[in-house]
Order: sequence, then structure tokens, then C-alpha cells
Amino acid sequence: MTQAQRYKYPLHLPQSLKETAARMAQEDGVSLNQWIVAAVAQKIGAVQTAQDFLKARAYKSARGDLTRLLDKAPDVPPSPEDAV
Repeated sequence: MTQAQRYKYPLHLPQSLKETAARMAQEDGVSLNQWIVAAVAQKIGAVQTAQDFLKARAYKSARGDLTRLLDKAPDVPPSPEDAV
């Protein structure tokens, strides 16, 4: 798909999310559509960057690396501060 080609997609947002996005788009001085397109592009970029990073890290690892790391961890129960 080239830059000039567009695809229409019916987007169903919860009212509160739509209102917040509309307010933020207005603050940025762009249409709601432009704001949503930019938000989706930003999310795609973040996910692809994370995937590329993790693939590169995984490529450098060897079988058993995690097991060796876990074997070094102390065998103690989690502290109450660790609970979520």
C-alpha cells in the first residue's frame, strides 16, 4: 500500500477513550483521525523495536543460559513487597 492509498476501518471506541483522544487531538491541533493514525504508528514502532531487540538478544543466548542464571538465584520465598 502506498502513502496515497487509504483503508477505511470502522473503529469502535469506548466513549471515555474517544473523548480523551479527541481532547488530546484538539490540544495537538490535529484531527481525531490524524491523532489516532499517529498513535497506531507509534505503537507499531514500539512493538517492532521491542521485537527486534528481543530477537537480537535471543540470538546471542545459548541453551541453558537461563537455567544457569536461575541456579545462582537464592532459594527464598518472595518478600511481601514483591506482591502485586
